[in-house]
Amino acid sequence: MTSRELTGFLPLSDADGSDAQRRLSDMMWRIGFGAISWPWLLASLSGGRKADKRALLDELGLPHDALPHLGSWKADVGFLRHIVREIARLRPAHVVELGAGASTLIAARALTLHGGGRLTSFDQHGGFVDATRNWLADQGLHADLRHAPLTSESQDWPGRWYHIDQLPESIDLLIIDGPPWAVHPLVRGAADMLFARLSPNAVVLLDDAARPGERIVARRWRKRWPHIDFRLMHDGTKGTLIGRRRDTSIPVANDDDAGRSWRHLARAASIAALIATGWIARGALGEFPQAAEANTFLDEAAASHRTGLLRKAMASQVESATLNPVEIQRSTGIVLPPLPAAWRIDDVQLYPTPDSPAVAVSITTARGEQLSFFADRAETPAEARPLLARRAKDVIAYWEAGDMAYALTGRASPQRVMALAAEIAPAI
Repeated sequence: MTSRELTGFLPLSDADGSDAQRRLSDMMWRIGFGAISWPWLLASLSGGRKADKRALLDELGLPHDALPHLGSWKADVGFLRHIVREIARLRPAHVVELGAGASTLIAARALTLHGGGRLTSFDQHGGFVDATRNWLADQGLHADLRHAPLTSESQDWPGRWYHIDQLPESIDLLIIDGPPWAVHPLVRGAADMLFARLSPNAVVLLDDAARPGERIVARRWRKRWPHIDFRLMHDGTKGTLIGRRRDTSIPVANDDDAGRSWRHLARAASIAALIATGWIARGALGEFPQAAEANTFLDEAAASHRTGLLRKAMASQVESATLNPVEIQRSTGIVLPPLPAAWRIDDVQLYPTPDSPAVAVSITTARGEQLSFFADRAETPAEARPLLARRAKDVIAYWEAGDMAYALTGRASPQRVMALAAEIAPAI
């Protein structure tokens, strides 16, 4: 069996009998997160639109039947497109993949078209590795596919991990699509043991990044690896976390012993707390809201506010006060909520961000307060209810609505900025 066959909803089970040896606490995590994660699992069944899949295959020069079945536990079109984009941009010499399948086929083909780098792919199922190797050969493609059984354990992350050997010294693109969440909801966090091998400007791609477990993983990665900028993209059915290494800083130390004791002693309590506090009923378990985890978004919002004030003070800068939400959505994918009629629009600008343009709107309220409204694709650990953050003199209220993240920035009191944000954010 390979990813080109129609498969079941759940990932392949292990055949080595080790399932029976798993800790009871790991099972409780799986049960708890299974109850929480079902909306994301249900959304992943489609694998993406057929038209998008055809367009991707046309771009790669592959026949339309090369990927007959996507969805369930396999990569979706959104994740596969990110793989192609990054390979085309980076032209990597060494790509490492955790979890073989459709992503292996797409990565191998993209490498053939863009630089011819080497792809090393690991999967825990020996038969699946052999079948995937034959599948690639049918398309005239090659990758270094290796059987890596789940016999190892990370000191910092729960669940069983791949037995990996003979890695390249430098990794330009790391694709993480395994192990499956059924091993443990946080198991993919152990992929960070490879982050020290990332080359300058390397990229990490994590599939299923919108799920609760992967969001917690992303939160810890942001704290432990500050020289990697992580951004959650919602352009597929399951979400993709993109990490871009921006310098050669040494990663911060691992979580302390208290963090490790949380892993061993508080698992069941955490699940109970998640359920008891209503995360399931709300339908979205994000990372627990802390301003520090939205650093990139908040920095961009504050910078757009300062830029707007600077433009307003410069006679040579021509401001555009025309706000056309339909055109903005059609051109950028950014969805803008209605702004209060009493607010005056002073300037509307596209604001460059690492992955796609954001929108910055300079505003004057009826009281003469100068604000900036900043909109981008969601990556923050925020909720629909606005949260507060500060950047120097700037006070920022930020929140999420669907796939969008919003920030309202000004230099009024926190209470006033929150009151103004409440006029835009949906009522809770």
